[in-house]
Amino acid sequence: MPELPEVETVRRGLAPVMEGHRIARATLKRADLRWPFPPDMAARLTGRRVTVLRRRSKYILADLDSDESLLIHLGMSGRMLVSGDPTGDFLHAHATPEKHDHVILDMDNGARITFNDPRRFGAMDLLPTAAQEAHPLLASLGPEPLGNAFDEPYLIAALRGRRAPVKSALLDQRILAGLGNIYVCEALYRAGISPRRRAGRIAASRVAALVPVIRQVLRDAIAAGGSSLRDHRRTDGELGYFQHRFDVYGREGAPCRTPGCSGTVRRIVQSGRSSFYCPRCQR
Repeated sequence: MPELPEVETVRRGLAPVMEGHRIARATLKRADLRWPFPPDMAARLTGRRVTVLRRRSKYILADLDSDESLLIHLGMSGRMLVSGDPTGDFLHAHATPEKHDHVILDMDNGARITFNDPRRFGAMDLLPTAAQEAHPLLASLGPEPLGNAFDEPYLIAALRGRRAPVKSALLDQRILAGLGNIYVCEALYRAGISPRRRAGRIAASRVAALVPVIRQVLRDAIAAGGSSLRDHRRTDGELGYFQHRFDVYGREGAPCRTPGCSGTVRRIVQSGRSSFYCPRCQR
């Protein structure tokens, strides 16, 4: 599933062709994705201006001049592809809709945004902009790791007394929004913390040092266009390339990249997910 950097990459790709522009025509090719679309969704979108495009955790939110927001979740295989952009950033002509092109937004500037989702685990919804924090998908989310609410005192307090492994704690979206398996593995490696350590047993100084590491891993991944392991594509259809810079994720049995370390990357399973780490230099 796309994590924060992949979703942010998509948001940034959509912003130039959506923000400030009207949806000239919204077309739904089916009645649902993971869940049914809201009633009259195409009519409620058509003619509306997108005032701003935001991201909350792994969700994209398009605020409309109708005081509603379009919530977009990419799911496992969802892609937002742009064609016909008059700015010249997207050189692809409009293609004939394909089997898995489920939602098409034709903008008043000539751009077309196509939501393609072969596995249909994605979702779209319309919600009142002013009450978005009460939406079931957003209500329990923790702070954004790149926002001001995420700082050293917050993380120290959030992990204090927790018996769960730190890997599991950082994946808890109630503690921190948007982090997924890839970037937790990479952040713990850079911080030298074993994913097996109990969250509440890590010294406050080490927890505090983890905050800037998490932020830097995410910034590096966003700058690289995210990670394309299976389905992620940027809005121009190109792959992200942060996967070529993984230090531990997916590198089981490979040499540790920490200078002077003779260890090898190990894979373990925690809560049904693979954790990659160096047992020699991550303590």
